[in-house]
Amino acid sequence: MTYAVANNTQAPLGAVAILRVVDSISNVKETIVTWNAARLTRNALSCLSTEQLLDIGLTRADIN
Repeated sequence: MTYAVANNTQAPLGAVAILRVVDSISNVKETIVTWNAARLTRNALSCLSTEQLLDIGLTRADIN
């Protein structure tokens, strides 16, 4: 006995648009997360003394 198999290679209507919206939101989220991590690092480093920064090989100019 032979069975017919449906071979639908097209995405459902609107699926591509929805995928693009989801990707855009994901990219915005990742950009914000990266920016916030850098902000927190800069804030933590700016609390260190000049001597402490030199100990880890940085200067004040490096954290601005």
